[in-house]
Amino acid sequence: MKDLFFFDSMLTPKIITFVYWLMLIAAVISGVGTMFNSYGGGFFAGAGILIAGVIGARIWCELLIVLFKIHENLKKIADKQDVTNEL
Repeated sequence: MKDLFFFDSMLTPKIITFVYWLMLIAAVISGVGTMFNSYGGGFFAGAGILIAGVIGARIWCELLIVLFKIHENLKKIADKQDVTNEL
């Protein structure tokens, strides 16, 4: 709990995983809904929404995770330099 209140650990990467699953479900529902909708774009439009939604959600979430991985690695480097400077 201390890590959470003093920002020693990141909460957002855990939230990003949850958001990814929500976006994935939304893309599937939208794609399938468009595929079988009588006045929508038709089957191919629904398939396009499905494929683009799934790939887009994955790419967006991966880019966010990369930012947090960069932060973790920079923090390790900074901590290592702090230890070296103290010696």
